[in-house]
Amino acid sequence: MSGEPERPVPPGEDRMLSRMRDWRASRHDAISEDLSDEEEALPDARAIDLVLRVGELLLASGEGTETVSEAMLSLSVAFNLPRSEVSVTFTTITLSTHPGGDQPPITGERVVRRRSLDYFRVSELHSLVQQSALGLLELEDAAARLEQIRRARPPYPTWVVVVGFGLIASSASLMVGGGLIVATVAFLAAVLGDRTSVFLARRGVAEFYQMAAAAAVAAAIGVGLLWVSNELALGLQAGAIITGNIMALLPGRPLVASLQDGISGTYVSASARLLETFFILGAIVSGVGAVAYVALRLGVSIDLDSLPSAGTSMELPVLVGAAGIAVAFAVSLVVPLRILPWVALMGVMIWTIYASMRSLLEVPPVVGTVVGAIAVGMVGHWLARWAQRPVLPYLIPSIAPLLPGSLLYRGLIEFTQGTAVSGLLSLVEAVMVGLALGAGVNLGGELVRAFQRGGLAGAGMRSRPAAHRTRGGYGQ
Repeated sequence: MSGEPERPVPPGEDRMLSRMRDWRASRHDAISEDLSDEEEALPDARAIDLVLRVGELLLASGEGTETVSEAMLSLSVAFNLPRSEVSVTFTTITLSTHPGGDQPPITGERVVRRRSLDYFRVSELHSLVQQSALGLLELEDAAARLEQIRRARPPYPTWVVVVGFGLIASSASLMVGGGLIVATVAFLAAVLGDRTSVFLARRGVAEFYQMAAAAAVAAAIGVGLLWVSNELALGLQAGAIITGNIMALLPGRPLVASLQDGISGTYVSASARLLETFFILGAIVSGVGAVAYVALRLGVSIDLDSLPSAGTSMELPVLVGAAGIAVAFAVSLVVPLRILPWVALMGVMIWTIYASMRSLLEVPPVVGTVVGAIAVGMVGHWLARWAQRPVLPYLIPSIAPLLPGSLLYRGLIEFTQGTAVSGLLSLVEAVMVGLALGAGVNLGGELVRAFQRGGLAGAGMRSRPAAHRTRGGYGQ
């Protein structure tokens, strides 16, 4: 926990480590299939507790369900828990191990009641799991390392994370043509909205209303600046404040995780995460929609033809905004510092691919989004594999430049102005773009995984459980 980055594993050594993981997993499976009546020693209760605690902390810190399962199975193999089965849902983690003979199975369970997105902690936990799986950590050392990770301070102070959240909104507003003044106000609006949600959270208010309040506060500031701009003929693109704050609040992480869980076959978690995504969207729509309706009733003019949008521009301010959104998003998720340059490059890459597809080939927004997301998914998975790090810290911030903030804003304004059909179409398009982002990122990862060997638990291209449930099991 000294903060020093670990050296990347060379490709040749990486293949050797993958073979070691596969050997350990196959040896564990062979032992598990031996159901003789011989008495076996009871599993170490400390090992069961360690596996459950690691899984709980990974899930609470934002890791996907499939990866949590792989990590727990790796630790079960490493610390000799025989015939282990793992079940991970949205909030519950279960581990069952059978000693064999006449001994009954031993089952433990933990419930995740509080979530705090922290990709720095996820990265450190992955390192712990890999070292344990390769036999580099004994049980006592692994338990001490887990406690150290749990108590460690994140790499950024709290105020830096808050500033990062504000910079998401200001970068997004700059990207859609808001200018420096609008970007500054968007930053202040995002921070004030975030502090409002924190204030409500400390008083036990449900998260739905926290998100709605944060969206309403930011939208009210944007509408206020729009009114001042109209009255004084300043010509400010004040709507960019609302667009930027919508993008800061959009649920990119649960969207990607829900599709990832569904593709990997964990449908209960996928359904729960997708429902979480739509509840967050509902909260944003409620907060912004209420403010837009009140503004319209008070006579604040919002011209549909001048709503902020980056379009397909690849000018320098837009590219700077794309990189800024990605990096600010990464900071707000406590992504390790060494990953930030890669996140900035992938943020620019996904926007460049999207804008090029839209302008040169004149494809619909959804198609451009899918192509850009697939490219980012492939690059992100390759980088994570090369650096021996989890993949989500690379992927989640990198898709931020394409989050459909402007489409959601347009749809809400069209609804409040009485053009319900156009508003509904804009909202549907926004949902389609969001789903295209999640599906494209996951498809890019699948293309990389299809030709990879190894994994945390030897879960390479031949041993992924969800791939062998139907047609994938034939000819084995």
